[in-house]
Amino acid sequence: MNAAAAVRIIGAAQRRCAQTLGRPALLPVSSSAVQFCLQSTQPVPAARLPYRVKVSAGKRYAWCACGHSKKQPFCDGAHRTDAPSISPVRFTLDKDRTLMLCACKQTKNAPYCDGSHLKVIFQDIVKSVKGIFK
Repeated sequence: MNAAAAVRIIGAAQRRCAQTLGRPALLPVSSSAVQFCLQSTQPVPAARLPYRVKVSAGKRYAWCACGHSKKQPFCDGAHRTDAPSISPVRFTLDKDRTLMLCACKQTKNAPYCDGSHLKVIFQDIVKSVKGIFK
């Protein structure tokens, strides 16, 4: 691997870790934090609002529980390297439906949205307000 490729990989890891650890992407991230993020044990919010998805009866689906999938809200296998301790939630429906699938990954009724994103959004607002008054 050449130096330019190594820099690209480290930069990508830092951006992902910044999202996982809630830090701005411009701050430097230590190598121990990068290692921690690459093997995440906590789900990463993929979005703040749920995904509205049409699903077909009898088809098997795998909902991404880790938040690292590029094919949200469904699993693309990214958990194998980014969050090996988090497995996708597999489900099959008995009839065609339009569902609201959780994107914040905080739901207690996986894979369905239960409104937990409102708490996540509120926590983000509180952090922002606290940051203004520091």
